[in-house]
Amino acid sequence: MTTIRTPAKIIPRAFPGIRPDEVQGIIINSQIKSYPADTVLCREDAIEHTFYMILEGSFEVTKLINNTEKRLLKTLNAGDFFGEMALIHNAPRAATVKSLTPTVVLELNKEGFDKVLKHSPSVSMAMVAEISNRLRQNDQLAIEDLRLRARELADAYQKLSEQDLARREFLTNIAHELRTPLMVASGYLHTLKRGNLSGEQLQATIETISRNVDQIVNLTNDLLFLQEQELVLPDFQAVNLVSLVNGIVKKYEEKAKARRVSIKVRGNMFVPPIQGDESSLERAITGILDNAVKFSPPNGQVEVRFADMGTHVSVSVEDHGIGIDPQIRPRIFDRFFHIEKSGDDLYSGLGIGLSITRQVIQQHRGTLDVESEPGKGSIFTISLLKWK
Repeated sequence: MTTIRTPAKIIPRAFPGIRPDEVQGIIINSQIKSYPADTVLCREDAIEHTFYMILEGSFEVTKLINNTEKRLLKTLNAGDFFGEMALIHNAPRAATVKSLTPTVVLELNKEGFDKVLKHSPSVSMAMVAEISNRLRQNDQLAIEDLRLRARELADAYQKLSEQDLARREFLTNIAHELRTPLMVASGYLHTLKRGNLSGEQLQATIETISRNVDQIVNLTNDLLFLQEQELVLPDFQAVNLVSLVNGIVKKYEEKAKARRVSIKVRGNMFVPPIQGDESSLERAITGILDNAVKFSPPNGQVEVRFADMGTHVSVSVEDHGIGIDPQIRPRIFDRFFHIEKSGDDLYSGLGIGLSITRQVIQQHRGTLDVESEPGKGSIFTISLLKWK
């Protein structure tokens, strides 16, 4: 049921203490107008000279914060009023007032108000009292807004500081990850140039150089891939996920064996193809598998499983290693975050593998979930849309 208020009931609320004849004087110098929904009666920063008393309908009062964010200050209904500052102060509106429903208002402009003041001094006193009250309310709103802005600035500064620290650590890690294989390869190349090696020593030296150069190339490719992924959306094709994962596992067996970790592929081997870009998905899944092997204990086992999930196909990689502390879990997909140490174990790497994985899966409109318990291991699950 729509609430309707009469001018005679609203005016005493706006001008407390005025006499009945003064109420009639205001009504005589005012106009009753109707407006449809979504009509702006007061516009922020505009110079306007009308006071409104709501007889029927409702309005929203909003303010633009930082020139971008529209904040709802309050909602006004029948019996409320707004715009009284315009009658006594030639200043811009402090907020925007827009009708939410069809409305009926009593409008008093500055010219009509001046006529009332000539014959009704008590109206002037009532207006001064009301304006003082509104100013106090506005001051409180301004103080609260400043407090909110201060908190937001402090949070933003803290985030920037953390990002700057992460960036510097990331650059330091890059330098370390590149310097080590470069120095090893360079040292062995100088030995090779002297021509003092032959037989098994020569072959071992060439293999060492090759392994370290491959490490540099792989690191460089990962960094370039991470950057390119932000710029290029791959053209999706039908991908046999089981075949792709089996190929990754086969490539990774030697590295896993070096860490005394076994990889077992289990579950449904006949899941349907998914839609995706095979090369980028290979990087994404490799990042998960590398993570599982790296954080598994010696003689540990990594298990890979497939499942048909209706509209999606999932692949899960489970390890039984150190797990993830709940405090750092929200950060594990950050580009610059990586775990350097757990107990007495040190872990190399830049920490961009999971960042690449998340970015690739997001581009594939898939999901990437993690379950983990410290000391017991982790399960990373990728879900991808089926090929249609």
